[in-house]
Formats: sequence, structure tokens, C-alpha cells
Amino acid sequence: MAFHPPTPRPLVTLAARVALVTLATLAAATASPARAETLLVGPSAPSMTLQQALAKAVDGDIIALMPGTYEGQQGVVTQQRLLIRALAERPVLRAKGPLAERKAILVVRGGDVTVENLEFRGARAADANGAGIRHESGRLTVRESLFADNEVGILSSNDENAELVVEDSEFGLAPRIEGGLHHLLYVGRIGRFTLRGSRFYSGFEGHLVKSRARENRILYNLIYDGNEGQASYEIDLPNGGLAWVVGNVLGQGAKGQNPVMVAFGAEGKAWPTSGLYLAHNTMVGNPWPPSWFVRVFKDRLPAATEVKLINNVTLGLGLLSPFTEGEFRGNVSALRRRAVNSIYTLDFGLTEASGWRGSVQPAGQGGGQSLQPTAQFKLPRGTQPITPPKAWSPGAMQ
Repeated sequence: MAFHPPTPRPLVTLAARVALVTLATLAAATASPARAETLLVGPSAPSMTLQQALAKAVDGDIIALMPGTYEGQQGVVTQQRLLIRALAERPVLRAKGPLAERKAILVVRGGDVTVENLEFRGARAADANGAGIRHESGRLTVRESLFADNEVGILSSNDENAELVVEDSEFGLAPRIEGGLHHLLYVGRIGRFTLRGSRFYSGFEGHLVKSRARENRILYNLIYDGNEGQASYEIDLPNGGLAWVVGNVLGQGAKGQNPVMVAFGAEGKAWPTSGLYLAHNTMVGNPWPPSWFVRVFKDRLPAATEVKLINNVTLGLGLLSPFTEGEFRGNVSALRRRAVNSIYTLDFGLTEASGWRGSVQPAGQGGGQSLQPTAQFKLPRGTQPITPPKAWSPGAMQ
């Protein structure tokens, strides 16, 4: 049989891709009833800088960043409605010199702001809280973005009316500063926090995810510290609140600094109502010392605090949640990590031969919300929907 080479594909240069996306962006803006303006930003002259675009933009505009590395281009968002996104390949915002308001690469004052497909690196501040993004009030949505080597990836304030949504993003490489306690994501006492389809790794002394929010929805993430990780808690909810932790893969770092993986209420109550609803998670501990997978400080929380731990998988030596009262069912444990396909390739599905497949009852509801997963984490970040099976399996992967 004769061999027919594939038809060569035309080469498309980066400049051509940028031009095509630019035309599409401008066309979309022109077609919009709101007549939003798209402000194009570049990493060097003669392009408009990020600061100039933020000063010029009005409510409803779009700021589109061309590919490249933006050194020292920090700024403050004061608009009530704004979209800041990549034009094509993800641009890198690298901190250099003083941060915006000495706080962050990007400070979001309020309003309804969306950030898409940007990379934030190297934020340092005098108070050791230099952030990629500082969220002070309003609703902030962050999608498909990366935060690395910042003292804090995203840091929010204590405005109880604020909301933070983080989707399909990546947080890693905490600074190796002893005593710094740098968290990859730190949410203050805001009203609502949603974390979905995101990946966390390589913490150092601080926590991977820390939230003081009134409502927390932590869904379908890979919060796995990894071989280089030296984080404390994987998830810290120090003031309780309502927390739905569903469909996540959680894992301690090889040199993790705390046996507790999920902590709830360690610093006492900040909200009148608290409840922890942890279902269909896969939790991977270290071979030694033993793990305390979920620690609930119930004596520091409201008396009516509800705890439900349902259909979770724990791997490694340790206890799921000793000394805790609540609803516990469908949880399984194995001393060996071989119960899943391969932790080395981050494939946390149960093996085909696992007797746990199809072995648990539906998770039901908790706190007025369904605890049934509707998706699962998908590498490198993001989610994929799942069809409800005839019989559910424990853990994050069906």
C-alpha cells in the first residue's frame, strides 16, 4: 500500500493569530448593544500599558492583553464592570518594583470584575502579603489563570457582601521563606467563595487553600501538594461557616508539615451557622506519620453545627475524623495507595479490580444542597461532566 503523507497545514504565526483574535474581539465589541470598547495592551512601547488601559476604561469595557511578559505593570481596578483577559496565548504579569497600592499586581476595588487567562508571578510586599490579585469587595471571577511564586496567589478582604469565584485555574510554588506562612489562596470573611476545577501544589508552611467565607463551595479540584510540597493544611476553614467539599482529590506533600488535611473551625466561629459537608473526595496521605484526614473543632463552633462525611476514600495510614460526631457513611480506606490507578501520573480513579466500585449509596443532601457530584477534575485543570451511574463508587472519580 502506497504511503500518502498528510497534507501540510499552513503555518500560522503568532502575529497572525493575534491579528485574527483582535479582529474577532473588536467585531464582538462592535456588535454588543452596550458598545463596549476593547482596549489592547502590550508588554512594551508603543503599546498601551495596563495602567493606561485601567485609567481609560469605563464600565463594561474589555482590556485585552497581547502575549508576552509584562514586568512591573501593576494596576488598580475601579470600574464597576470590567473584563480583563488574554488576547491569545497567556501573558505573564511579573511583579517588579512596588506593587499596586503596595498590595498586589492587580487590586480589584469592587464591582463585577472578571479575569481570564492571565499569569501572575513574583508578588512581594513589605507586609509579606504580596498577592497576584487583591480582592477588596464586589464580585470577582477568575478563570483559566495561573498564580506562581507569589506570597499569596489571591488574597481577599473581610467584606461579608463580597463574592469570589475561581474556576479552572492553577496555584503553586509558594516562596520558600521560613516563617512566612504564605497561603496559595487566602479568602477572608466574605459572603461566598466558589472554587472549581482548579489545581494546587508545592506549598510551603502555609495552607494550600484557606477560607473564612460564610459559604464555601469547593468542588472538583486537585489540591495535591506533591513531591516538592511542604504545606500545612490542604484546606483550612478556620472560622467554620457552611462548606460543601465535593469531588476533590486532596493529597499531602512528601514533606508536609501537618498531619491534618482538612481543618474546620480551628480559630472559632465567625458566622451564626456552620456545617461541613464533605462527600466523594479522594484523600491521599503520606506513608508516615499517620494522617488526620479531617479535623473538626466542634467545641469552637455553634452548637448546632452539622457534619456529614459521605462516600470518601482515604489512602494511607491514618484516621478519617476521630472524635467527631455526625453522619458518616460510605467512607472506605486503604493502607496502600495501589487502590487507585497511579498517584504518580495523578490518575486517582479506582482500579478496575476494585471491590469498591459501585458499592455506595447516593450521597443525598447536606445543608440544603445536593452532595451528588455532577463532574470530576480533569488534568491539567478544569472539569468534565459525569453521567450519574447506576451504582455510585466512593471517591472523586466515578
